[in-house]
Amino acid sequence: MKHFQSSSVNKRQKGDPVKTKLTQVFAFAVLLVSSGQKSASQERQKPAGLALDKLELRNVKAEPVTYLGRSAMRVSDAGPEGLDDAGRLAVVPGTAFQDGTIEVNLSGDTAPNAPPNLRGFVGIAFRITPDRGHFECFYLRPKNGRAEDQLQRNHSVQYISIPGFGWEKLRTESPGKYESYVDLVAGQWTQVKIQVAGSRARLYVNGAEQPALIVNDLKQPSVNGAIALWVGVGTIAHFSELKVSP
Repeated sequence: MKHFQSSSVNKRQKGDPVKTKLTQVFAFAVLLVSSGQKSASQERQKPAGLALDKLELRNVKAEPVTYLGRSAMRVSDAGPEGLDDAGRLAVVPGTAFQDGTIEVNLSGDTAPNAPPNLRGFVGIAFRITPDRGHFECFYLRPKNGRAEDQLQRNHSVQYISIPGFGWEKLRTESPGKYESYVDLVAGQWTQVKIQVAGSRARLYVNGAEQPALIVNDLKQPSVNGAIALWVGVGTIAHFSELKVSP
């Protein structure tokens, strides 16, 4: 009797090899499905590159060039004297952006004949309405990045919102809130990433993990609008590898 009981216990402890094999197969199948779902999700999130030809030009001129080893679009100020920050856009055709991420490599410098107070203003406008009269914008002042004056350095990156919220108004009413410092070099490639969600936006520069500028109260209504390459007065800019992801 003792021998029979011992054999039974040993048999249960060893387990059923068929059952064990089925469990292993099931676990492997779950792993494959999970991996497939993850890969599909990653594929859906992959940024979509946007062509920079056939731009809708507004007070700028544009031409394809090779600049510092990259295929790029050169965008230069061609606006009349006195034109404000709302006027110089190269709208990317077919874009429709409300929330998500915009990535681009860009550079900004001043034209040879530009006054010395200009800073090579260059950036990205988004949520642009069909009449081109309303949009949000982040831009850089590359010549401020390594200025000898600390206050000037603190004005290296800027948020504006058109209409009604130009840089002068924002600086006067909320000093330091809509601009900040980041290391920049005029005429050199700078990697820019803009993340937008509802009334909030973050600007990242050169792959930094932390944003250079945080805006928690975007001024215009949250609409699905176009994206544009933005330049300021006296600027010669270059743009390359513009990408958008949800």
